[in-house]
Amino acid sequence: MRGTMEAGFARVDGSLALLVQRSDQTDKQLADHEARLDALEKNRWPLASIAAITASVGVLVALWQLAAR
Repeated sequence: MRGTMEAGFARVDGSLALLVQRSDQTDKQLADHEARLDALEKNRWPLASIAAITASVGVLVALWQLAAR
C-alpha cells in the first residue's frame, strides 16, 4: 500500500512539475509577444499625422500650380 501511494505521489509531482514548466514557457511567450506588439505600436504612424501631411502637400501643390500660371 505504501509503495502504491509513493508511486502515485511521484506521478502527481511529475505532472505538477510539467504544468509549472508549461506555465513558465507560456509566460515567456506572452512577455515576448507583448514586447513585440509594443514595438510595433511605437513605430506606427497615427492616422491624424498622415492626414495632416497629405493636406499640407495638397496645399503646396495647389499653390505651386497657381504660381505657375
